Amino acid sequence: VQLVESGGGLVQPGGSLRLSCAASGFTFSSYYMSWYRQTPRKARELVARITSTGGTTDYADSVKGRFSISRDNAKRTVYLQMNSLRTEDTAVYYCNGAAVRGAWGYWGQGTQVTVSS
Repeated sequence: VQLVESGGGLVQPGGSLRLSCAASGFTFSSYYMSWYRQTPRKARELVARITSTGGTTDYADSVKGRFSISRDNAKRTVYLQMNSLRTEDTAVYYCNGAAVRGAWGYWGQGTQVTVSS
């Protein structure tokens, strides 16, 4: 099983980034896919989740209206479009795949997002 994140980097406040997570080794189209983030001072938190078909999405209150999660089951890839980025969005972002909503599942290695002027 592999989850490989990409797209992180340094961006100014108000800017945008698009994260991608390419999956292999499990039945991607049957899994919930999520993005989490973590900083040294905070526990890992759920940012966004999408159901297997992409029909339902959930977001943390702190990112609603700014971030958008989507998936392409044919490409086995999940995305996180992040707009209007704030300094408090700075974190390592992790991709997660779980067969059951909220289960531990599989994790990627993380990608650093830094929002700074």
